[in-house]
Amino acid sequence: MDRFLVRALIGAIGLWAADSLIDGISFDSAGWLLGAAVVLGLINAVVRPLAVVLTFPITVITLGLFLLVLNAGMLALASWLLAGFHIAGFWPAFWGAIVVSLVSGLGSWFFGPKGGIEINVRRG
Repeated sequence: MDRFLVRALIGAIGLWAADSLIDGISFDSAGWLLGAAVVLGLINAVVRPLAVVLTFPITVITLGLFLLVLNAGMLALASWLLAGFHIAGFWPAFWGAIVVSLVSGLGSWFFGPKGGIEINVRRG
């Protein structure tokens, strides 16, 4: 459960960054931002794996670039499910998905895959 909460907070930071950087993405309040992070995490855990499998041929043909469109679709789905989370169209969702992915990647790099801070010590 702690791992999910850390991932949700990283997602909330990514959504906040997308809201700040991209016109066409907005939240009615901070509560909606946190709710959107949780919903997006659930969508990415349940819906996205099925969508990745179903769109695998198109992903291979586009050399993986279709995954960007798929991520935009997951962000748009979260917006559709939450009344306080607004996305103005495909392109804001596309660029927002890129921002959220970059922030999530940085968060995963910093906190590690298990959601805790990892310290690696090399002994020579």
